[in-house]
Amino acid sequence: MTYIQGETGDWEVVIGLEVHAQIVSNAKLFSGSATAFGTAPNSQVSFVDAAFPGMLPVINEFCVEQAVRTGLGLKAQINNYSVFDRKNYFYADLPQGYQISQYLQPIVGKGELVLDLPDGSTRTVGITRLHLEQDAGKSLHDQHPSKTYIDLNRSGVALMEIVSEPDLRSAEEAGAYVRKLRSILRYLGTCDGNMEEGSMRCDCNVSVRKPGQPFGTRCEIKNVNSIRFVMAAIEYEARRQVEVLEEGGTIVQETRLWDTTKLVTRSMRSKEEAHDYRYFPDPDLLPLELDPEWVEDIKRTLPELPDEKKARFMADFKLSAYDANVLVNEKAKADYFETVAKGRDPKLAANWVTGDLFGALNKAGLEIEQSPVKAEDLGGLIDLIADNTISGRIAKDVFAIMFETPGKKPADIVAEKGLKQVTDTGAIEGAIDQILAANADKVEEYKSGKDKLFGFFVGQAMKATQGKANPALVNEILQKKLNG
Repeated sequence: MTYIQGETGDWEVVIGLEVHAQIVSNAKLFSGSATAFGTAPNSQVSFVDAAFPGMLPVINEFCVEQAVRTGLGLKAQINNYSVFDRKNYFYADLPQGYQISQYLQPIVGKGELVLDLPDGSTRTVGITRLHLEQDAGKSLHDQHPSKTYIDLNRSGVALMEIVSEPDLRSAEEAGAYVRKLRSILRYLGTCDGNMEEGSMRCDCNVSVRKPGQPFGTRCEIKNVNSIRFVMAAIEYEARRQVEVLEEGGTIVQETRLWDTTKLVTRSMRSKEEAHDYRYFPDPDLLPLELDPEWVEDIKRTLPELPDEKKARFMADFKLSAYDANVLVNEKAKADYFETVAKGRDPKLAANWVTGDLFGALNKAGLEIEQSPVKAEDLGGLIDLIADNTISGRIAKDVFAIMFETPGKKPADIVAEKGLKQVTDTGAIEGAIDQILAANADKVEEYKSGKDKLFGFFVGQAMKATQGKANPALVNEILQKKLNG
């Protein structure tokens, strides 16, 4: 258990997250307007989105399907009967003066998400519900010194609000939760998870208590748009609350903002309770009733999700929990690895993918989809090691050339650079004889008990053969000559 050390002892952090995930759909939740990111302001706004008088919402069936698919992916209860409500509040970027959302009767009920923790263990976090709602527009405060501009392109875009139980106990767990949820959504194809574009945003509910005590008063940090900031905001807010309480103060339930420049939370407004929004069923929308067979049809189309894929990688490829986690957290990475590992040593494949490839991609600032080295070609490089065409050390040089020259085949590089491994016993023996003759003093030292010098002789042999000698043969011949 992770605690915050205060002046008066240990404090436990209690965290619940509300993630707003924008549904992957070409049209909005209640209108046919487009949803493409980055278009000119107010260029994707229908009369419905702008709340012109007399305009009525019409539900987008595909968005409903995406919400059901997400609920199934979270092993959650699908509610065949749900209701759309009006959530009333007034803000410049909300043309209707209310948001169409769901409250007491959401489309998805209780589910669960399994956290993959750094030590290889797992922990299950409860999902309270998933409900559908429309997004508001966007206020732009940096376009004019004294005016705020409004862009309604986002108005009416379909959102899934995924609410967790207050089961998280540290900033690290919260980060792991958001990473895992984003991974599942991407596998399902229901949200692209691009937090930098605003298509996934997080509200963090944070409170502190003495271990074993009832929950404390919570504060909500709104619209945090990166996993790094989610963790930093929770860490700061928890410590702020501990300081307030230890100085004899009280925590006020409120909504706070995360200041990404000063890295602090700031008070935004006192927290509204549900009755402040005056929820009531939307009179323009009938209750949503799902055909159970339609839900079953969606269930049959679900892809293999990260948890199942991890279990299969560990069972079929004998990978560690850590390696399997690293490989399955993004579908593109898992697919790449499976191509490399097919018909080859899976552990060697995993080492090359998670080590050399991911390291090179990270250094170059590239995603797996942009890799200059295709999975088939990395597999070909591993084949050259397996059949003793090249050594593992030479393979690293070949890989570096492959990374710098996209599309270049490993076998061609080996041929052009003359890197083929020397497996001729006579040639290796001749090189070793010369090395031993030139270092007679070190041979005597080795024979008198300085075993560590063996590494020196191996290094000299590899140097003499420009790294091309088969390491196993070098070791074997040296053992015979030095110990014979």
